[in-house]
Amino acid sequence: MSQYHVRMTSEERAAYALGRQSFENGDDETALRAFETLLLTREGFADVHYMMGLLHDRRGDLEAAADDLRAAVRINPSYAEALLALATVHERRGNYDQAREYAERAALVARGAGGSLDATTRGKLANLQAAVGDAYAEVGEHREAIDAYRKALDRCPDFHDIRFRLAIALREAGLPSKAVLELQRVLRGNDRYLEAYVQLGLTYYTLGRPQEAVEQWAYVLQEDPGHEEARMYVRLVQKNSRARQSA
Repeated sequence: MSQYHVRMTSEERAAYALGRQSFENGDDETALRAFETLLLTREGFADVHYMMGLLHDRRGDLEAAADDLRAAVRINPSYAEALLALATVHERRGNYDQAREYAERAALVARGAGGSLDATTRGKLANLQAAVGDAYAEVGEHREAIDAYRKALDRCPDFHDIRFRLAIALREAGLPSKAVLELQRVLRGNDRYLEAYVQLGLTYYTLGRPQEAVEQWAYVLQEDPGHEEARMYVRLVQKNSRARQSA
């Protein structure tokens, strides 16, 4: 890297080597001390700030982690790994708009470097976008959640857990027919996903299709006789059916 073309003293080289080796070996305390010593005289090393950010993250100090990762990005605005790490830290701190901003910057950087994103980067970005969707869903902002989940699925269409959450958001937003389509797609990709059958049954029930709903739950109970949620829904339908017959 060009930043290391700057001549370092022997003490600085030793501190850098010790810090990096300790970081790779999982000796976090030694790595932090070595990097802190190096930064007293050499501030402009983006990867040192990046590693320090990860070290602080491991220790649960998200504020210090964010500070060091921001320093890494200031020094090298095209540092995709630091941008992704910073997006993750912001997501864990509940700063979802900032998390999305840094994730999008990381995607732009990665595309600029190679024209397309590698699978690992796509997965990280999809999960960050889905976390934003989760935050919206938790506060009842279902339309925004749907938008976030769809953006995540644009990156990783085969992430069935995200498509499952999209389906729930669609149903909660008053779009059960679209929810059915998404749940059916989930099950085409993974026909062992029992929770998707449960939610498909519930969605059928909201559409006034109780027989199809019971079929989904019966299948779940066939595969997992102890599944209490499916059993509860079957009892609910049976109870309502008896009530209608006696009315």
